[in-house]
Formats: sequence, C-alpha cells, structure tokens
Amino acid sequence: QYQDRLKITNIDIDDNPQTPRTFGIRGIPTLILFKNGSVEAQKVGAVSKSQLVAFLESNLEAAQTSRGAGA
Repeated sequence: QYQDRLKITNIDIDDNPQTPRTFGIRGIPTLILFKNGSVEAQKVGAVSKSQLVAFLESNLEAAQTSRGAGA
C-alpha cells in the first residue's frame, strides 16, 4: 500500500545493541520514520492496523505539505 511513498525495514536490536541508545528507544516495538536521515516521527508499542495507518498518513501528509510549502 505504501511502497511508492516509503521504504520499510527492520533492525534486530540484539544484533545491533547500539541502535536503542542512538535513537532513544525505550520500548519494543518502536516505529521510527526518517526523512533524509533525520528522525521525523516515532511511535512506541504495539498498535492496531488503523492506528498504524493513521500514524503513517498523518506523517506522510505532513511531509508532503512541508515539501510543497517551499516550492
């Protein structure tokens, strides 16, 4: 559904123990949205599909709006 709007990946923190410290991760699961290498938004904990969609849509919409504002 989002393949043309974002890239999704995952990191195993057992194999990458520096990652939680680097990004201030205090709970699992944690979803972090990056834009150009910077953290744009973060969501901690399990969420329903509708909550996940709302989180993604609001942040993708905000990114689209801010991109259009500079044009």
